[in-house]
Amino acid sequence: MFTGIITGLGHIVAVHELGADAQHGKRLTIAAPAIYLDDVQLGDSIALDGACMTVTSLDGPGGRFTVDISAESLDKTAGLDTPGPVNLEKALRAHDRLGGHIVSGHVDGIGAVAHFAPVGESWELRITAPATLAHYLAYKGSITVNGVSLTVNRVVDGADRCEVSINLIPHTLQHTTLGRLKVGSRVNLEIDLIARYVARMLGR
Repeated sequence: MFTGIITGLGHIVAVHELGADAQHGKRLTIAAPAIYLDDVQLGDSIALDGACMTVTSLDGPGGRFTVDISAESLDKTAGLDTPGPVNLEKALRAHDRLGGHIVSGHVDGIGAVAHFAPVGESWELRITAPATLAHYLAYKGSITVNGVSLTVNRVVDGADRCEVSINLIPHTLQHTTLGRLKVGSRVNLEIDLIARYVARMLGR
């Protein structure tokens, strides 16, 4: 489990194929911030841009680790198949503060940035989400975008999609990869865990 509070900025420095065809996944090598991995062991969970991954090795200069990501996970996520910056969060410990919301690290869908512009001292981020997620999104509810716990300010439903509006403060832009987004960027989305179970119970 995670909270959606990013604890470090990493960088995918290498992507290695685990096989010759599309059914094989990839091995990612991620450079982490200094001392970030001091309390990490093999088999621990670290979320990369909101996707929970298992640490398969700890090696290399400057604090590097590897994860193996399956073809299925690559198909259901964005931004984890090429080198570049990623948001990092270690798994939640029982005594940690729950500063964001309960996050499972399972990506529910891929959204696209429709609008990203300054509003006063903050920035407005509007994301087009799949229509299948619309039922779980609500005003003042929670959503995870590339692993970051955020509050929904507005939801606009359409025939085949929905659009959520989010306000980003400067601190979030400076300490996550969200400041690098632009119109058209694909992002990993996770709906609120409680909303998932409420919808299931009401559906029954």
